[in-house]
Amino acid sequence: MWLLLVSALFSSTIVLAAVPPTKLYSSLIQSKILATALGDPSKYPQFTDQVKGDWKYFDANQWTSGFFPATLYELHKRTELCPSFNDKTDWLGLGRHWSEAIAPLAFTKNKLHHDVGFASFPFQEELKIRNPPNSTLAKVINGFANELAARYSPIVGCTRSWDTSDPTDFQVIIDNMMNLNLLFIAEGLSKNDTFRRIAISHADHTLANHVRPDGSSYHVVEYNSTTGKVIRRRTAQGYANNMYENTQLDRYLDTSRRMATYFKSTMPKDGIVPWDFNAPLVPSPRPADSSAATIAATGLLLLSRIESNRKNSTGAKIWSDLAISLLDRFMDLAWHPEWQSLLSNGTVNGATGNTLTGIVYGTISLQEPT
Repeated sequence: MWLLLVSALFSSTIVLAAVPPTKLYSSLIQSKILATALGDPSKYPQFTDQVKGDWKYFDANQWTSGFFPATLYELHKRTELCPSFNDKTDWLGLGRHWSEAIAPLAFTKNKLHHDVGFASFPFQEELKIRNPPNSTLAKVINGFANELAARYSPIVGCTRSWDTSDPTDFQVIIDNMMNLNLLFIAEGLSKNDTFRRIAISHADHTLANHVRPDGSSYHVVEYNSTTGKVIRRRTAQGYANNMYENTQLDRYLDTSRRMATYFKSTMPKDGIVPWDFNAPLVPSPRPADSSAATIAATGLLLLSRIESNRKNSTGAKIWSDLAISLLDRFMDLAWHPEWQSLLSNGTVNGATGNTLTGIVYGTISLQEPT
């Protein structure tokens, strides 16, 4: 996101009427992340406690392990683009160091399931630096992609998200859209267009069965694995994808616009994104969700860039201004210098009460270029 804002500031086609919050350029971002990076990479930060903001650490064999090393790669890009932020820290070396324990998961039985896309994030970042890749890097990325592709059902037309005790219950969550970029990257490396066809099929079925006419979406769609028919749609917890950039198919851009419009029209007047727009306001207020806000802002900035490239300056301004207003509001609400995470007030799972925390994927969303 920070790099998207930098690109916009120096673009001749995007005009940011709103001013990005100054905290996005704070040296505290680097110092906080460095303090974590100098720790033991045998465990990975996922979320913080609710009081002191100290990280809770988990094994590499968890769905969030790739986010922190990917954040280190983003800081490497930040210092390259803006030399004034270069504090001589070897962010690239740290990113590679923190990725070492994740790489073997591409070739062994793991608990990641569909989340191999998230685990592959640091290797996708390495590919941007080392392209063409060496054989080891290509094998890791293709290994994760093969595991995701193995979860695809041609009957359903999607990759399976959660495993269940009933093999006919084929569950797909909206989050899976964020894993599809891995398949496009693997197609480029392997020249195997099966990866691309799986990604497009999954996206098309998500468009048809997850997204409501008003632009909102279900979290979970359950299919019958033997017939491919939808059994039911539901929300297990409270969308971001780059399908349009990978395919240039207008149906994905149209859906992104519709979903962004829903987000904009449903935003509370105070500008605070709740963990679920449909959560009740009583008996207690809905917890805010800084991770949802930063992820949404990243998606809105990506949409703004696409609109700008299509010479739609009005649309570009609408989405960039909305993104910056989200950042402004949450940088004021959730910026705590004493916390180890960059922001507080994140929601891991509102249904179980795991709210008001710092979250590692909220941290990377403040840095990533998308």
